[in-house]
Amino acid sequence: MTAVAVKESKNLYQEKGREVVLAEAAALQQLAESLNETFDEAIEMIRATKGHLIVSGVGKSGHVGKKIAATFASTGQPSFFVHAAEAGHGDLGMVTKDDILLLISYSGEAKELHAIIDYAHRFSIPIIAICGKQACTLTRIANLSLVLPDVGEACPMGLAPTNSTTLTMALGDALAVALLSSRGFSKHDFKLFHPGGNLGQQLKQVSDFMHKGEKVPLVTENTPMGECLVKMTYHGFGCVGVLDRDEKLVGIITDGDLRRHMSSKLLEQTASEVMTKNPVTLKEGLLMADALAIFEKKSITSLFILDENSKVLGLLHIHDCLRNSVA
Repeated sequence: MTAVAVKESKNLYQEKGREVVLAEAAALQQLAESLNETFDEAIEMIRATKGHLIVSGVGKSGHVGKKIAATFASTGQPSFFVHAAEAGHGDLGMVTKDDILLLISYSGEAKELHAIIDYAHRFSIPIIAICGKQACTLTRIANLSLVLPDVGEACPMGLAPTNSTTLTMALGDALAVALLSSRGFSKHDFKLFHPGGNLGQQLKQVSDFMHKGEKVPLVTENTPMGECLVKMTYHGFGCVGVLDRDEKLVGIITDGDLRRHMSSKLLEQTASEVMTKNPVTLKEGLLMADALAIFEKKSITSLFILDENSKVLGLLHIHDCLRNSVA
């Protein structure tokens, strides 16, 4: 194959890829426009449950269902996935009368769901259905049905689940986010469910990582610059905080301040003559993600953490973000 032929083939691949993405984007737009009072009712049903939201499905619907259950669980709604085919072999023991079921089947006719449906009816466990057809078995037996728009698949043969799985996942996200919003779920709540990994680190507070006590470089307003330089070098943060007589932070001296005041008389000056007044600071309860945003926006490398009386509690350096996988 010639170089020209290879390039043309790649262009065709890109064109086909764009067609699929655009088809799914158009399908999502239709889904957004189709949401109505039934969506509201689904949120209220989930809010009212005393137990778990249990998601079930098979095939691609099952794969998407696992993600939906995980999203609900991580945003404050107790939830887990039960595979429909395993339900009749003991997993129905996970389902209680206080739970609510979210059953997913694009055709609405998945036979594997029969066992869990029968169990739900026997114990009056409410069912919310997500399917692709209004007239199907699943919508007929469910307490509430969320029917996806009839948009076909992005697959050229109209067979491989593409648009349908994208819509199902998006609808699950919409339910989870609308639910957490209705409950006033906050970043601090989110942290409780994500203690590990990069996300968990970002949701920790600056006080969890700040340097404290003798590790924090501090001087007074009248400290000679010679002593300031020694303290800056010893602590290695590239800065020193300046305190007034009430031990409140009134300024900061950084490497940049030293360059701006560089002269033969630098060592004859005091901290108050060189410092930058009213530096950017952080509050103790601020999240690491917010601190990182300030580092990036202000293009600075160190931030002092203050209490409500402007007294220094600690120091956070940009390297602390990198070391703890916040960035």
